[in-house]
Amino acid sequence: MAFESGQSHSSPDLISVSANASTAAHGHNAAAGIAGLRSFGRFALRQLIGRSSLSMAWIAHDTRSRRDVLLLIARQAIEERRQLAEAVDAMRRAARLEHPRLLPAIETGERDAWPYLVCEAPQGVQTLSQFLAGRPAPPPLEAAGWAVDALEGLAYLHDAGLAHGDVGLHSLLLDKNGRLLVWGANLRADVQGVTSGEFESDLLRQQRAAGERDVLAIGLLLYQWVAHSAAFDERDMPTAIARLGQDIVRLPWALPQPVPDALRAIINRATDRHAHRRYLGARSLERALSGWCRVQASDRGGPLALLIDRLRTSGHLPAMPGLAQRVVQLSRMETQRIDELTDVVLEDPALSFELLRTVNAAQFRVQAEDGVTTVRRAIQLVGISGVRRAAGTLRAWPGPLNEPAARALEQALKLACLAGHLADVLSPGGLDAEGALLAAQLQHLGRLLVRYHFPDEAVQIAALMQPSPPLQEGDPVAPGLSEEAAAMAVLGVDLASMAHAMAKHWGLDESVQDMMQPLPLRHAVYMPTSADGWMRVVASCANETLATLKLAGAAQARALTQVANRYAKTLGTTPDKLKLALQEARVKLNQHLSTKAA
Repeated sequence: MAFESGQSHSSPDLISVSANASTAAHGHNAAAGIAGLRSFGRFALRQLIGRSSLSMAWIAHDTRSRRDVLLLIARQAIEERRQLAEAVDAMRRAARLEHPRLLPAIETGERDAWPYLVCEAPQGVQTLSQFLAGRPAPPPLEAAGWAVDALEGLAYLHDAGLAHGDVGLHSLLLDKNGRLLVWGANLRADVQGVTSGEFESDLLRQQRAAGERDVLAIGLLLYQWVAHSAAFDERDMPTAIARLGQDIVRLPWALPQPVPDALRAIINRATDRHAHRRYLGARSLERALSGWCRVQASDRGGPLALLIDRLRTSGHLPAMPGLAQRVVQLSRMETQRIDELTDVVLEDPALSFELLRTVNAAQFRVQAEDGVTTVRRAIQLVGISGVRRAAGTLRAWPGPLNEPAARALEQALKLACLAGHLADVLSPGGLDAEGALLAAQLQHLGRLLVRYHFPDEAVQIAALMQPSPPLQEGDPVAPGLSEEAAAMAVLGVDLASMAHAMAKHWGLDESVQDMMQPLPLRHAVYMPTSADGWMRVVASCANETLATLKLAGAAQARALTQVANRYAKTLGTTPDKLKLALQEARVKLNQHLSTKAA
């Protein structure tokens, strides 16, 4: 090995990690062995600042340039010459990358088959080990910000076909502004056991696996920062990652600081035992955490911060196919009854929502004593010309979506329309059925917004809601996440909060904002005391009934019975009545669809 004995140097101004932390992490005997090593080639080893089972990080003095540097050395030599050459070449390619969150290597190489790399030692930086030593757990928002910084750098590495391979506290630095830097990229300490004949293809596989481990490492580190203790009580990141497939990691409830549900969902997904439930890559996890951070830090309506820029470029929702024909139809209805005009508008949720947004602006609130809560009242205020103008502001179908995403959004819009028709059918006598219809559609607003503005994330949410196959024979099937939990894990915010923020942004009346909130499934349904309360109950019943259609066979029948029993006292529902109502709602939807196609 290329280590030599020499005189130890002290440097109080340099990055430091306590010897006690190193000993606790890796054992007294190993620490004692490392303490006897004083040089690596021309580098005088001044201080061990951290390590994992794959590499050791040092403050070293470069006797050639006479300056102190950061030195990362692999803990295993690569004896096969081709592997060693490929490993050094990969380090050099990583060193050529420039990114604000990556600290580039100024030298890469090997000494007696031991790969190493050298980085500048920036002024004012400290390792996360040093920063966290003796401190309480950082605030969740600060911890999430560190993870976002690291993921931005790692995603850039992964996009270049590279990976870090050994993310840990020893390879993460904090600069003087509190931003995180990743150093030591692609030391290739994980390349081992590959023969020269299979190296090229196996290297690609290992590179992908290393990228996945990078993301897992960030998830485990975020767990450690928030919980103030390491998962499995294992501080060596490669060892902890190896245990993920066998052991379950879940953020405990008793923590030094409260952790918001959305951040908890993100951390639990990032460290999930089931590989297919984890984040697709560094950018996927970064988007979830960035979204949560923006929601927490925003002074512009919380979840609305995720949408505000997209609303300017893409609108809130696109008009459903056939809008041009409906506008022509509207132009011929000057003398028609308001009810007939309302029916045409309600065929398109995007147009209905746009009208509500328009009339709840300040100039129309002067004309209306209270907020406008129905499409009929909106049409009375703006007239046929106002309806045409509202239709003209909508983006043409399908907006910026590609074909698969457009199909998914169209199905989601049809489901929202079906929910509205079902609420219409279920409405008891004397209740404004249009209000119940609109409330049922608005309960789909969060789902529609995600389908339109975040199509890739919508696919992830749907995947997380599916059951997971057992990891081993005899293990039970893991149930899928709820839609709320899946959305929080992907976007950092739940769909209901996103919809509520949008409703406030549109200026919708508080009564409408209440109606569009589904009744909590964990709570009993009580007899409403107001018309708005009745509309919310009917809309919730309609959507819970539609949710049973996702099940099959006996499970669907049981779920429908549960919904009927849940609303029996308020709406007099039975399973047969719900089935008949659903059939009637489908007929109405098909009539509307055929009218559009005509």
